[in-house]
Amino acid sequence: MSELKCPFSGQVGAVTPAGGATNDQWWPDQIKLGLLHQHHPASNPLGAGFDYAKAFAGLDYAALKADLRALMTDSQDWWPADWGHYGALFIRLAWHSAGTYRMADGRGGSGHGNQRFAPLNSWPDNTNLDKARRLLWPLKRRYGTAISWADLIVLAGTEALESMGFRTLGFAAGRTDIWQPEEDVFWGKETTWLGDERHAADGSLDQPLAAVEMGLIYVNPEGPHGNPDPVASGRDVRDTFARMGMTVEETVALVAGGHTFGKCHGAAPASNLAAEPEGAPLEAQGLGWANRFGSGKGEHTITTGIEGAWKPNPTQWDQGYFEMMFTYEWELIKSPGGAWQWVAKDVRPEHMIPDAHVPGLRSAPIMTTADLSLRHDPIMEPIARRFHRDQQAFADTFARAWFKLTHRDLGPRSLYLGPDVPAEEQNWQDPLPAIDHPLVDGADLAALKQQILATGLTVPELVATAWASASSFRGSDKRGGANGARVRLQPQRTWEVNDPEQLSRVVGQLEAVQANFNANQSGGKRISLADLIVLAGGAAVEQAAAAAGHTVVVPFRPGRADASAEQTDTAAFNVLKPLADGFRNWQRSDVPIHAEELLVDRAQQLGLSAPELTVLVGGLRVLGANSGGSSHGVFSDRVGVLSTDFFVNLLAMDTVWGPGTGANAYEGRSRLDGSLRWTATRADLVFGSNSQLRAIVEVYAQDDGTERFIHDFAQAWVKVMELDRFDLDRPSSP
Repeated sequence: MSELKCPFSGQVGAVTPAGGATNDQWWPDQIKLGLLHQHHPASNPLGAGFDYAKAFAGLDYAALKADLRALMTDSQDWWPADWGHYGALFIRLAWHSAGTYRMADGRGGSGHGNQRFAPLNSWPDNTNLDKARRLLWPLKRRYGTAISWADLIVLAGTEALESMGFRTLGFAAGRTDIWQPEEDVFWGKETTWLGDERHAADGSLDQPLAAVEMGLIYVNPEGPHGNPDPVASGRDVRDTFARMGMTVEETVALVAGGHTFGKCHGAAPASNLAAEPEGAPLEAQGLGWANRFGSGKGEHTITTGIEGAWKPNPTQWDQGYFEMMFTYEWELIKSPGGAWQWVAKDVRPEHMIPDAHVPGLRSAPIMTTADLSLRHDPIMEPIARRFHRDQQAFADTFARAWFKLTHRDLGPRSLYLGPDVPAEEQNWQDPLPAIDHPLVDGADLAALKQQILATGLTVPELVATAWASASSFRGSDKRGGANGARVRLQPQRTWEVNDPEQLSRVVGQLEAVQANFNANQSGGKRISLADLIVLAGGAAVEQAAAAAGHTVVVPFRPGRADASAEQTDTAAFNVLKPLADGFRNWQRSDVPIHAEELLVDRAQQLGLSAPELTVLVGGLRVLGANSGGSSHGVFSDRVGVLSTDFFVNLLAMDTVWGPGTGANAYEGRSRLDGSLRWTATRADLVFGSNSQLRAIVEVYAQDDGTERFIHDFAQAWVKVMELDRFDLDRPSSP
């Protein structure tokens, strides 16, 4: 009798399909549609109807903060606190949670508690942060769903600072937890920890990455690739923090402020550490880096490999960090763990630092190579010396930088929760003016639609403008979108993908409609340009559906405001400029990534499912929304009509596809006589070549698919138009 085999994997005694080859292994070049369906409600134990804001409103916030303060000095034998205070550990926990954020794509950061999952929970730079999360577990257990892990981690770091004498700017809750690792974040192509395949020959770092090596939050503390060169390290420090959206002043303040507390741990070589959490044995129960050296904790702790504290009084906010840096000369040595570090020479007795665990033992202050870059880098050094002279300026900059670091990906202030939200609004929060006037009603909207259509602006022009305004949104850090009408401001109004000349003309005519309407209202009623752009796009969709013989009402909810140029950080908004927008069949010529991959990435940022992606592309093609008026993918002779022609003609077997003229171009020719019928890009043909997308296309290409298509297009359109309407409590549907 043969041995029993698992029907999924074919392995003897196997109970899961894990042993079998996956589709990704068989066909590694297939686009990854799974990232559009990650974080499915079925994976969430709290259920799709869970309202975190409502749960947080029931939290005893003051009691939680008091419990966190008590935890700071409640040293546990299984992981004893340095100098009896966990503050520095929780600062590092919050910092490393938030510090993965990068401006280029808005991904990473502390917004979802992703540090609980791979790969972040096992990065070498996060060694022993699993212990910090376990120390927080009793409080998470006590307060339950009223506080997310994502919020608790950041709050713990903020309360740690307060408990050691630093006055923070405040704290805002509102981060919701995820329940599985993120599939959409590119952390690097390296396959070894601390590997570096992300630097070009000229030393530049690949976008969208910010960290200089795989598994690091920022830079190698020993110096670039372990080379203890403070000047070279300074270039890395400035570059990686800039990629997080930090100024040089904020960078200096964050490095110095964070290292005002705690110590480095390198009691012995890292060879004493067992596997990281994801590689640890079952019985370790998710704890990693088991330490075989000595007691494995306390004075025997191994984390960075560097050993020592930066300054006296490591559990107090003071000016000691800069005092040590600029008072002493520094000698390069190897730590007990074998890492490069710097130790102060000829230290005065009062600056010798008591050991965190061994009574009577005192050591000289230490600095990492990255620390000393603040003293040797020609750009950061003057700032560091100024902060040394002016402790108040240092404290103020650090407070603002810490708040920015830990809240950058939380989204607009309208999403901030809790009593400690700062009243001050900062430009990096993409502020909007308050709505201080009555909004338009149904009769106004009907009249405005008529006025818009009477301008002579075409369906393609109105649709393209509304799409340009709304589709700048990215869900990773909740920036961009139609609210604010920033499409009329720099830098968005000059982006190539937005067809600047056409955009200027359309916006100009809509501004005239807006001015005429507002001038003829009584009681202060007004409509913003942001609302009018979206309304115009919806009116065009309705007209296009009518031309196809179908009636559809595109829902519209007013309430958007118009941002000013002063409320718009041009540099910060320029990172939203797409490398490609497959929805408008546009891609920058120097981007080597396949168009379909960039299309799926854009769809994920817009929070779209695969069916929503498909219906929007098919609709936008026949509506003529392509950038530059390109005919690629417009498989229709009736542009401006909301038809299923894209799907029907894509699947037509009487068309044969082959390479076309130019990069990324294809030609569809008649199978009968070879005559040219259509042209396309990879962002078009992927809907016929990918089996999952083709299955969706078939639904709309069927003879009974038109009504479903128009309904689904209108619904997906409204979803994109309202992505940044955080003031709305529920989605609208046609």
